[in-house]
Amino acid sequence: MEHIELFFKSIFIDNMVFAVFLGMCSYLAVSKKVTTAVGLGAAVIFVLAITVPLNWLLDQYLLQPGALVWLGDEYAAYDLSFLSFIMFIATIATMVQLVEIIVEKFSPSLYNSLGIFLPLIAVNCAILGGSLFMQAREIESLGLALNYGVSSGIGWFLAILAIAAIREKIRYSSVPPALRGLGITFIITGLMGIGFLSFGGMLTGGDEEGEPSTEPEVTVEKVQQKETKKELAKNIKTIK
Repeated sequence: MEHIELFFKSIFIDNMVFAVFLGMCSYLAVSKKVTTAVGLGAAVIFVLAITVPLNWLLDQYLLQPGALVWLGDEYAAYDLSFLSFIMFIATIATMVQLVEIIVEKFSPSLYNSLGIFLPLIAVNCAILGGSLFMQAREIESLGLALNYGVSSGIGWFLAILAIAAIREKIRYSSVPPALRGLGITFIITGLMGIGFLSFGGMLTGGDEEGEPSTEPEVTVEKVQQKETKKELAKNIKTIK
């Protein structure tokens, strides 16, 4: 259940675009065509799926205070957390270079259509945000980190795919001149953000374990006591 909850929460409730507005530059620039949006979204999923677990390992065994204890007790006092940004960005840049080489090799047309935005994934705040949110939320296992990376990438992919499909259709609509271009795109993005936030109650509901119930507990003894009181009241009335 923990994996399922994290998966759906990262896609719909804590969506990178609609909840925290990360990765908006490439989201707006590459969402004019569905084909380009699909290519970039798939690249983002791949990069997040690789970098978030790798950065989790770096955080657990290198960057956290006392993480170097596996090297020996004399290293337990070292704190390398100040290197988090540098290490995370280095991992992301390496994976982006790998994605760029693969896309250029197997899909030159997609490589040309993405243009400068493919290498710019390295400085996409959504990619770095995935690793930083993983660190801030103190994700406990490597499997959960992989789940979070994939689901966050899927959430970003759905966001850019949806806005690209809408922008392709809206070309044939009579949009007011003042709102054409980024104006109507921002309005649609806001409405989509409201729609995605409506999933906030999807994984909530019910009393948490251990919380005292506000409703009075009904037991057999209480019911019997009430019945005996009613019988006594009737007997008193008949005597009077």
